[in-house]
Amino acid sequence: MKFLSRLLAIVGITLLAHHASAEPFQVSDIRVEGLQRISAGSVFAALPLAVGDTATPASLRQASRNLFNTGNFDDIQVGRDGSVLVIIVAERPSISEINIDGNKAIETEALLDGLRGAGLAVGQVFQRSTLEGMQLELQRQYVQQGRYDAAIETDVIPEPRNRVSVNITIDEGTPARIKHINIVGNTLFDEDELTKEFELKTGGWLSFFTSDDKYSKEKLTGDLEKLTSYYQDRGYLQFAIDSTQVAVSPDKSAVYITANITEGDKFTVASVDLSGDLVVDKPLLMPFVLVKEEQTYNQAAVTATEEYLTQRLGNEGYNFAKVTGIPEINEEDNTVDMKFFIDPGKRTYVRRITFAGNELTSDEVLRREMRQMESAPASQAMIDQSRVRLERLGYFSKAEVETLPVPGTDDLIDVAFTVEEQSSGSISGSVGYAQDAGLILGLNLEQANFLGSGKSIGLGINSSQYQDLYNISYTNPYFTEDGVSRGFSVFYRATDLSEINVASYTTDTIGGAISFGYPIKETQRIGLNFGVNSTTITAGRYAVQEIKASPRLETGIEGWYEQAVRDDTGAYTSVEVFNPIDTLPFSALTNADVTGFLDENGDDFFNYTITASWLQSTLNRGRLATRGASQSVSLELSLPGSDLAFYKLNYRGELFLPLSELFTLRFRTELGYGDGFGSTTELPFFEHFYAGGFGSVRGFENNTLGPRSTPPATYTISRPVTGIDADGIPTEVGGPDGTQFGYVLDPSTGKLAYTAIQDNDPDPFGGNVLIEGSIELLFPMPFIEDRSKLRSAFFIDAGNVFNTNCSAIQLNCFDIDAGELRYSVGVGVSWITGFGPMTFSLAKPMNAGPDDREEAFQFTLGRGF
Repeated sequence: MKFLSRLLAIVGITLLAHHASAEPFQVSDIRVEGLQRISAGSVFAALPLAVGDTATPASLRQASRNLFNTGNFDDIQVGRDGSVLVIIVAERPSISEINIDGNKAIETEALLDGLRGAGLAVGQVFQRSTLEGMQLELQRQYVQQGRYDAAIETDVIPEPRNRVSVNITIDEGTPARIKHINIVGNTLFDEDELTKEFELKTGGWLSFFTSDDKYSKEKLTGDLEKLTSYYQDRGYLQFAIDSTQVAVSPDKSAVYITANITEGDKFTVASVDLSGDLVVDKPLLMPFVLVKEEQTYNQAAVTATEEYLTQRLGNEGYNFAKVTGIPEINEEDNTVDMKFFIDPGKRTYVRRITFAGNELTSDEVLRREMRQMESAPASQAMIDQSRVRLERLGYFSKAEVETLPVPGTDDLIDVAFTVEEQSSGSISGSVGYAQDAGLILGLNLEQANFLGSGKSIGLGINSSQYQDLYNISYTNPYFTEDGVSRGFSVFYRATDLSEINVASYTTDTIGGAISFGYPIKETQRIGLNFGVNSTTITAGRYAVQEIKASPRLETGIEGWYEQAVRDDTGAYTSVEVFNPIDTLPFSALTNADVTGFLDENGDDFFNYTITASWLQSTLNRGRLATRGASQSVSLELSLPGSDLAFYKLNYRGELFLPLSELFTLRFRTELGYGDGFGSTTELPFFEHFYAGGFGSVRGFENNTLGPRSTPPATYTISRPVTGIDADGIPTEVGGPDGTQFGYVLDPSTGKLAYTAIQDNDPDPFGGNVLIEGSIELLFPMPFIEDRSKLRSAFFIDAGNVFNTNCSAIQLNCFDIDAGELRYSVGVGVSWITGFGPMTFSLAKPMNAGPDDREEAFQFTLGRGF
């Protein structure tokens, strides 16, 4: 019944529509029927008529067209019921879901994005024509990838409430393989030479992994451009590719590519000149022209010249400048008159500089690194330098810049910087227990961008049974507006290695420093550091001989002994208690031939130091750099009034040489030398250099290369009197004849006899000369897209510590000798995490010495390589 009434209504409206088309009428009302999802307001908005208007045949036809153009309706009927305008619509269904199956070469999200851009998405109105167009486009994309047998099928399934689901089934087929690439017309160069740089290749044994024999239209276009460049870079200016044929085998599995070329003649540059509006003096522009007279024409040089001149004009504020190289060909003598036409456009100024992505770091920190200023002429060099300075801060994994024209003007731009923040600090905490050290607690915090202020702080608290270390540091890189930095540091360190019974010495040190840095150039700084510290050193019971003379009174003889006393008849009458050391002359208890540092300089030092430094850096990033170089030189010198007079000279340098987009060579070196002067005969042992481990020679334990300490010597003690019987007769008397009472004299010297303590693993002692270097091949990790936070490398490390003041008895000590350098090879990975750089290395020492300590796998958190 409902259907019948609807049918009659349609028939009536049709008749009314015919009548309505015959004569105009004034619309008293508008009635819309058939709406389900679409609101009546959307229909009214598309109509050219409103209540009170006069409906004419032309306006009714326009109403139908407007409603169809919305794309929401399959059918529209317009009629008249008296003075009421009646519109009956049949809505198109909406898409409830889209299912894609069978795709691998093109990701599902990419396909859905393409469909969405064409208007096919869940919730949108379904249009079959759009779906068919997308099906053809998708088929074309697969053909461009060489998948000629790919097939796409679509199925539209109706659902309740005027909805449909769209199913897309894809058979991607098999990529066609390139069987042959043929170049026709070449007489000057062999085909193998021409195709050597092509990305597309015929099948080889590596093609299974590289897929370089799979046809792609985009790759073919790029290879043809390489072919053109190959000829034009060698002077063949009129080279042309006449035609290209891509033939597919009947089974669509093989592709045959043929390129027909005309090589043309070789041209030489006869003259070079600049034309157009030279807003910059010609002598200032000519150094950027790479094309020279009497040279073979080179298109690459022409293109590079266009870019360099454009950049040079951009440095003067002409950011929209255009430079075009125009070769004027003289075919009679095969020469070219080269002119570069310059259209500088208007000089542009920077209206505003904006920043995005710095959620933690304040705008002020970024803005003070700007070399391009607002309201100043826009200089591309200054804009690029500003971007590089942002990356060098170490706060951001990358920084990008975009210049945006200001709408409505032709001489203003906005400069928009976008940064990606990364961890700019490290934090580490430890709780442990060791049998020899007891409970171990540690907390270390370093933050180079504290609370986004650009200021650096460091805090360290480490405590164990034998050592307490506390340090605080603070640096403000912009103490003044022109970039003068100022920093403070305070530390306290107390060690008592006698608690673990292997101590050589104990120290109690407190100190502090204030530092200043001043920029002298864009990439150079000088620094001054003023420090003061107080150090008290106590030689332990088993202090090594480089620290304190050996043998000595503290070692081997201590305590009181019983001595039997005889009367005039020789009978034992009594026993007295004494210290045998008191009975010997001092000369019998020392070894004047070997003296330690404390014997010569005392054990309590108050020192003032000044450190001057120079730093140059052109690195592209503050962390995990990939381009540029850096080097620094520092000289630390004790000042008058100090208890010790010494100096330390240090050099550090690194250089990055990109080999390709993927591979980079990194060279690193560190050199150090120190010595005493005046009354201080050598570099204090607690200022020694050490080598081994991360940042040094990997594959060896940290700080274990180079000289070893000499174990102390101990006195040889005879057995003292241990008791007497009831008659006062001693039951055991020390010494062979009972007269030496607990010690033995060396008959040849008259001094106390001693023997050296045996130590199979003497401790590293460092030296006053450091030589280190390494070569690394940096390469990207597979499947890692963001390479700014991850570095991997193959490396060769070399280095050692030497001593120019070796004593005759010191172990593993040698003067500077290239033959004593230690080498290692390995692979390392450094990854910037939220807690700081996490670094791993696996290394193999190549020439470890008998006293060196090897460590193949090494790991650290908070330090990169």
